[in-house]
Amino acid sequence: MNRLVGMLHINYPIIQGGMGNISHALLTAAVSEAGGLGTFGAGTFSPEHIEDEIKKIKALTNRPFAVNIPIRVQPNVDAVIETVLRHNVPVVSLSAGNPKPFIQKLKEKGITIMVVVASVNQACKAELAGADIIVAEGYEAAGINSIHETTTLTLIPQIVDAVSIPVVAAGGIGDGRGIAAAICLGAQGVQMGTRFIATKEAVVHDSYKKKILDSTDIDTVVVGRGVGKVRRLLKTAYAEKLISLEKSGLSLEEFEKKTDESHHILGAIEGKLDLGHINGGQIAGVISDIPSVEELLTSMVSEYQNVIGRLQYKKESYK
Repeated sequence: MNRLVGMLHINYPIIQGGMGNISHALLTAAVSEAGGLGTFGAGTFSPEHIEDEIKKIKALTNRPFAVNIPIRVQPNVDAVIETVLRHNVPVVSLSAGNPKPFIQKLKEKGITIMVVVASVNQACKAELAGADIIVAEGYEAAGINSIHETTTLTLIPQIVDAVSIPVVAAGGIGDGRGIAAAICLGAQGVQMGTRFIATKEAVVHDSYKKKILDSTDIDTVVVGRGVGKVRRLLKTAYAEKLISLEKSGLSLEEFEKKTDESHHILGAIEGKLDLGHINGGQIAGVISDIPSVEELLTSMVSEYQNVIGRLQYKKESYK
């Protein structure tokens, strides 16, 4: 058992990313039931909706789960904090903003705090503020990303060297080989988003799942560089439109309007890929099936064990 598994009271060091506005109770509970840590993404949902989903999760599983709160994105952060406190949510993931004002209040209730970061500086500040776990996300990841664009391969070992608390690797991970790579870099677990979209329990439009299955190694695009709002999307007609608009001088205000949550829902939930965007990480090119969450975690752990087994060798074999 590593520190991460022990702290979270889970079977496998696999965490579901808090995918805002497309998260729901069924997927969250399925990940937790399968031995990982399911995460409900608060996104821009209302506190009432979040409360309903937490109740549904608790009805579906008695295993630990998390709620992700994107600080700058969620319009009712204080009310959401009160909701997770009221319902004794065991783990809270904080992202997209300064977590310091919220950590102590959550920890006083015994909640385990994960903080999502994209740099060594952010990781060190999060640890000083009282975070229990660091989730270090490289820019291979889907959705809103860091302007630093540091890759997972280079980010993880630097953060592992800089902090004393467990580090979770995120961005570009979707199978057992990814877990093995993360562990070799010093992480104690992985967080995945795109891979969990391509599962039977994910309640998104079938066209979204099909787009992931059809993706190759070059079928994601990064938009928003010109306005300082980096976001990785799957290539679609709408993504191409955004790129064209950026080239013509799209303003930050216009970009935010065209990538707001209403456009995310149009693409991901309604399947209107010419009217809305769908987030997707570079790992999409590796994904070729849509298993159940339980099947996915079982296969990932088995593959991880096989990879680690192959890494063990006898000195004389190199003579």
